[in-house]
Amino acid sequence: MIRNITEKDFDYIFELYMHPLINPFLLYEIMDKEAFMPIFEDLLNRNIIFIFSENGTDIGMFKLVPQLHRNSHTNYLGGVAIHPDFAGKGFAKKMFAEILELGQNRGLIRMELSTATFNHNAIKLYEKMGFVTEGIMKKHTFLKSENRYVDEQLMAYLY
Repeated sequence: MIRNITEKDFDYIFELYMHPLINPFLLYEIMDKEAFMPIFEDLLNRNIIFIFSENGTDIGMFKLVPQLHRNSHTNYLGGVAIHPDFAGKGFAKKMFAEILELGQNRGLIRMELSTATFNHNAIKLYEKMGFVTEGIMKKHTFLKSENRYVDEQLMAYLY
């Protein structure tokens, strides 16, 4: 099941974004709760972040960001994460099936995402779910904690 986050989900979302196994693949640098609060409030207010759960247990999260105007047939999928306690147990495929169904219900023609070119496990999952590589964005992301730029693989799912 997927649902929009609520204010009560702050600790869970913070934990996922700042988890040392997950953080290197997501948008935000490691920070404390006080620094993360405005980011969380923005995500909450924009209604773009979701939690995936099964049998009442929160398993993971993702952002689904609608594009505008001429690109309104597209959503950007980001912030995809399964809590490490549930990794390797098939939950990512279940979550993606629900994400793709949500996109279909929204009438999307295209869903796109990007991931670090070295995030091989994620790339394999995305390919299994029907996403195809459209290109490489050179030096797209800067990892301040590592003082380096990362190439990102742009992928899309076409309905």
